[in-house]
Amino acid sequence: MAIDFHCHAGLGDLMTHPSNTAAPLEAYFRRAQAAGIHKTVVMSAFHSDYRVANAALSRLVSRHSDRLVGFAMIHAKRDRGRIHDTVSDAVRRYGFRGIKVHGHDAFPTREVCEAAKTLRIPILVDVFGQPHIADLMAEQYPQVNFIVPHFGSFADDWKVIRQVIDLISRRPNVYADTSGVRQFDLLVEAHQRAGAKKILFGSDGPWIHPGLELMKIKLMKLSRQDESLILGGNAVRLLSARRRLVHSSPAIAMRK
Repeated sequence: MAIDFHCHAGLGDLMTHPSNTAAPLEAYFRRAQAAGIHKTVVMSAFHSDYRVANAALSRLVSRHSDRLVGFAMIHAKRDRGRIHDTVSDAVRRYGFRGIKVHGHDAFPTREVCEAAKTLRIPILVDVFGQPHIADLMAEQYPQVNFIVPHFGSFADDWKVIRQVIDLISRRPNVYADTSGVRQFDLLVEAHQRAGAKKILFGSDGPWIHPGLELMKIKLMKLSRQDESLILGGNAVRLLSARRRLVHSSPAIAMRK
């Protein structure tokens, strides 16, 4: 089963960049189906109020519960003081399975990490080119799993990507997703140094074609076992780690 661990969905309200304007899934769904992607982790577009954005995302996830898994977007500064309640609500009411925090907004705080620890859910944290942030969090919160998208640099900074390769090699609770990594040999190096268990397939859809991102994994010519881990096995393990806390929403089955 192929799981895309990184996709955006819904409407933003800032309208200064595609990432905070709209992330429509119509074309993404067609492309993902054609590529053989069975499930997708989605988080909202950038928004001025993530409570509103998460609620809207929950309706989308509910309509496509066989294909989508929701993550709650959080602004660590703007949502300060209500993060646990916001995330807990998203987990219990909406069936969301993780937290997404972007360094462009604000880096995760202890409040964010404590919520993830209590609820036993992972944090997808865009370190925005600063992998030492994830290193510090992983050390302080060994019970929390952290996933670094783009191997730390959507800007294609090879120095940052190599630092993240080192990070996922050292820290048992830090992983990286492959979305937007353009230097193919760095993906090969990551597999050689950190192993397949520390890498997750992601596309950064809908703006990047999921089939294109998936092909990078296929072209690595991995063993069947390692390819299976990267394309879905690791995602299933991370998404299934929490206790069953969902009350009003049905659990999302992680099977084909």
